[in-house]
Amino acid sequence: MNITQESTLVQTAPSAPSMPSIASSAMLVELNISTWAGRKKDKTESAKTNYNAGATAGTAAVTKKLLGNCEELIALQKHVSSCRSLHTSMTLPWSDSGLRLIPTAQYFKYQQAMTDMQQQFDKLTEEFIDAYAWEVTTAHRELGDMFHRDEYPTSDALAGKFRMRMNYLPVPEAGDFRVDVGAGNLAELQDHYETYYTAQLNHAMTHLWNRLFESLTRMSERLDYTDTKKVFRNSLVENVVEIVELLGTCNITNDTQMSAMQSRLEVAMYGVTPEALRDDSHLRRMVREDINDALATIDNLPSLSM
Repeated sequence: MNITQESTLVQTAPSAPSMPSIASSAMLVELNISTWAGRKKDKTESAKTNYNAGATAGTAAVTKKLLGNCEELIALQKHVSSCRSLHTSMTLPWSDSGLRLIPTAQYFKYQQAMTDMQQQFDKLTEEFIDAYAWEVTTAHRELGDMFHRDEYPTSDALAGKFRMRMNYLPVPEAGDFRVDVGAGNLAELQDHYETYYTAQLNHAMTHLWNRLFESLTRMSERLDYTDTKKVFRNSLVENVVEIVELLGTCNITNDTQMSAMQSRLEVAMYGVTPEALRDDSHLRRMVREDINDALATIDNLPSLSM
């Protein structure tokens, strides 16, 4: 399933926008994480590789890991990936610039979770910086002729390359253009933003339906023991429970169909554990039937395009 969807001084909106306003129920959040990759293209070795292979210059490139398999840097990079994944899972898409939508009901949970991630990020960064000088010495030995000291920043300069922060912004209203462009142009700008606003809001909500559909489909497949016993991780249940919770906190348009689906799935998943699903065939069959009924309902929602 793929759910798609002349000049005056200060001008104000001639009328209220027709689309639903979410300025008081949601905000925009931007996650910025900067790091040091620890990789560098080696031009000399790249040229040698192409020459030895009889290949055209520039066909192949040799990229070296400046610190080899530095455990501290690898741990930090994995954590950054986890930060980005958590940020994405707790917010909704909004713009191509990286801004994402977060309901005010989700703010506290998001802020708490991301603050914990930021503290861990700072801790891992400090551990990496402490180990850096020794890792450079080790790299000199491991890289041989590919080692070039000028490719390594000082510890102080390196520390400045690591930063993580969240920026929060309000969701602009369509009538909030305060520019000197003339009444006709102002109305055109407002119409343009109204169209953009509606499209982005619809995209955020259909994204939520998509996530639910994908999680439920995965659970239905793994609970089908018709031909053979399936193996699944605990996260199979955790993912569904998480998205069901999001149906409540992220339903900023007060969609009655979404509210009904959340209530329905809360009942279906109440008290359900991965262990019980593995051991109890009757429970497994009942839960799968509920999941399949929910999938059929989503698939037939007239407001969505499947």
